[in-house]
Amino acid sequence: MTIVVLNAGTGNVRSVVRALEHVGAEVNLTTDPEAILNADGLLVPGVGAFESVMQKLRSLRADRLIERRLSGGQPVLGICVGMQVMFDQGTEHGTHQGLGQWPGSVDKLQAPVVPHMGWSRVDAAPGTQLLAGLDGERFYFVHSYAVQTDPTVAMDINQDLFEPPLVSYATYYQPFVAAVENGPLTATQFHPEKSGEAGFQVLANWLDMIA
Repeated sequence: MTIVVLNAGTGNVRSVVRALEHVGAEVNLTTDPEAILNADGLLVPGVGAFESVMQKLRSLRADRLIERRLSGGQPVLGICVGMQVMFDQGTEHGTHQGLGQWPGSVDKLQAPVVPHMGWSRVDAAPGTQLLAGLDGERFYFVHSYAVQTDPTVAMDINQDLFEPPLVSYATYYQPFVAAVENGPLTATQFHPEKSGEAGFQVLANWLDMIA
């Protein structure tokens, strides 16, 4: 199985590559469009400000490549800001448009200390595949912004035709979205590559989902 990690300069991609290799994937770190479109899975990392990640994705035309993959049912996994940009907008340093794959706004955590940096429990959604066997496990987070509303509320879902997204939550003074599974698109606010054995299991579960 070949996984492309998008080499967009928006995160510690080497640790992501090593984590994927640890769980058995053949990994290609690249921005090559053909490789991105033909890979079994695409991982979109992201660290930093929402808009800076979006600018980098647009400069590489990766926004279009992500859309093409998802339109064809090809799996994509976003991590940290790579998850956040899948939503409608982010409000860090102004309001900025995301990829709009899910409704919702990425807003600053209402907490006395930000960023939220460290280990937090994740309450896995019933029926999850990404977090199968990991309900209540702790994962590593580093972020000041998050989606703090239920993204499924704003979705117009015909449940006779489509399964609604599965949304898992963590809490840092208030609940926020920790992971979403929605057909070919999955994402985590936490860093699986920094979350030890539980993080490796998340990546292994993702590989099983796309096998």
